Amino acid sequence: MERWPALELASTIRHDGDGGVADDLATVEGATRWIQERSAADLVADEPLRRDLIELRQAVRSLFARAVSPAPASPADAHHLMPAAEATARLNAAAAREPVAPQLDWPDEGVPAVRLLSDETAPSIRLLAALARDAINFLSGPQRTQLRSCTAPRCVRYFIKSHGRQEWCKPSCGNRARAARHYRRQRGEDGGAPS
Repeated sequence: MERWPALELASTIRHDGDGGVADDLATVEGATRWIQERSAADLVADEPLRRDLIELRQAVRSLFARAVSPAPASPADAHHLMPAAEATARLNAAAAREPVAPQLDWPDEGVPAVRLLSDETAPSIRLLAALARDAINFLSGPQRTQLRSCTAPRCVRYFIKSHGRQEWCKPSCGNRARAARHYRRQRGEDGGAPS
């Protein structure tokens, strides 16, 4: 399965395992850990970069909610989504912060590929622009039609549906959804809450 950094950014808001929501970008240390786990760079986050990542994530999650519509958005941010025009403007502005030029790379014994040539922009700007460009590529590509919001109780993730019957982002969410459905059925058959 193809790796989408923008989807990984959206997934920095996740179920914490105890019925709440965890934010991997809640602290500068958490943001640094997230950045370093996903890239070879030794980039250390500071507060402005952390805030920029959160702003970009908010735009991406708002546009993901639009992409899955009319299905429900993730419950983590369904009630405070950014308007689509504002989210699009933020995404485009972040992508434009790093001037890049596509370059054709075609080795003698290989297939042609594109690489982006950039000037010497600050690593934090390169990171934000790369995440924004990835979100743009994702949302404008065919994968967008496979984007889903996980419907398992307490889950807040978006995921790419990889097969026809997939309803949840991961097996543990499926187990949680089936257990909740079973519990609701049991309560319905008993006419009330179990004693």
